[in-house]
Amino acid sequence: MDGTILVADDDRTIRTVLTQALTRAGCRVHATSSLTTLMRWVGEGKGDAVISDVVMPDGNGLEMLPKIKQLRPDLPVIIISAQNSIMTAIQANEAEAFDYLPKPFDLPELMQRTARALEAGGASGLNRDMVTIKDQPEDLPLVGRSPVMQNLYRQVASLLNLDAPVLISGESGSGKTLIARIIHDFSDRRTLPFVTVSAGDLTDIEGPARVLARVRGGTLVIESMGDLGDEIQARLVRMMDNPGDHVPRFLSTSQGGPGHLGAALQSGRIRADLFYRVNSTTIHLPTLRERVDDIPLLAAHFLSRADAENVPTRFDPKAIELFRAYSWPGNVRQLENLVRRLDMAGQSGQIGATQVQDVLRDQPQIEVVPGFGGGDRLGASVERHLRRYFDLHGDMLPPPGLYPRILREIEVPLIELALEATGGNQAKCADLLGLNRNTLRKKITTLQIKVTRRRKLM
Repeated sequence: MDGTILVADDDRTIRTVLTQALTRAGCRVHATSSLTTLMRWVGEGKGDAVISDVVMPDGNGLEMLPKIKQLRPDLPVIIISAQNSIMTAIQANEAEAFDYLPKPFDLPELMQRTARALEAGGASGLNRDMVTIKDQPEDLPLVGRSPVMQNLYRQVASLLNLDAPVLISGESGSGKTLIARIIHDFSDRRTLPFVTVSAGDLTDIEGPARVLARVRGGTLVIESMGDLGDEIQARLVRMMDNPGDHVPRFLSTSQGGPGHLGAALQSGRIRADLFYRVNSTTIHLPTLRERVDDIPLLAAHFLSRADAENVPTRFDPKAIELFRAYSWPGNVRQLENLVRRLDMAGQSGQIGATQVQDVLRDQPQIEVVPGFGGGDRLGASVERHLRRYFDLHGDMLPPPGLYPRILREIEVPLIELALEATGGNQAKCADLLGLNRNTLRKKITTLQIKVTRRRKLM
């Protein structure tokens, strides 16, 4: 990279890290903790790109963007912010930021975007035709600060006013219809109808005409795309090809993972001509299991909504840990329903672990889900196990040699499961575990693990 970067952030560590990284990449850097200083540099013509935080001691970085655009229309500005909400992403888009990245950010990713900003020289990487959102509610029912949710916020904000169809995939209860509604409410079609249709609306030959008459150029959401019959799919293709005078924005939803509709295409359950029409842009909603760190925030949000006209209630930290350890097959919708149920039964102003245990007891798939990338779920589970183990010994200490015994309890099932997953192939198993092959062989012998070679069914 070659250019001068202006960095504005009140966090000294972030300023230092960015200065060092950008300097190593070949850039010149001016860093400040003051928006006043930043604006002076911009006014003096300094800098080829700006990286700015939102909340600063002397102002708001987003509010400075219009003035920067007035002074230096071609100066690209990358917004970084710890105010991790979809509103921040939309506001950054509206204010014509070149890019938006939530904190904590991935440094290599920020460096790549800075390089693109220098190359573009002011041509924004975000959508320019942004809707004015001053008349929209700020308290959106989309809550989460985890990295996967931040990526979702950025993706939604970048395609609000595009005309291309969008496919929204995700498990039941993850919020697919909510995302569709947000795309509509913050787009330039927000004054037009928002219509959701399912197979029942398209079962007869006049169904598409009735649907188009209802939507009148607004947003049309086709639910459960992968479950539609072949005849209905053919009608959808014809409707999308000949929508009439008032062309709607086509959104569709698909149950399951990001590749679910692709699998349906391979198996012949969905027509290729329909698949390629609805799959122009894809948004996948993460499961609640993939964003466990958002659970305390979501639970508090739903509890405050339930408490709007009642005595305020709060969760005991141990109750939240039980929430974090549960697998949530019904995702956010299931969490909301359980919080409402707990709030209605609560009397003391605090919801404890016992109450949560009672409610979770009759829920499906109650299990601890070991998390890799989901916070300390595995660590929390191990800690609870060890605490019970110590408690069983009362005032006495457990027998000596506790450390190797505990490691063996974890190591044996881990190796056994890895061998099972790789069909007993020790070379593949060693690679999966990140171990040297000889080390794995020694552990198999020492731990007396039985190896069965078989063909792995994929």
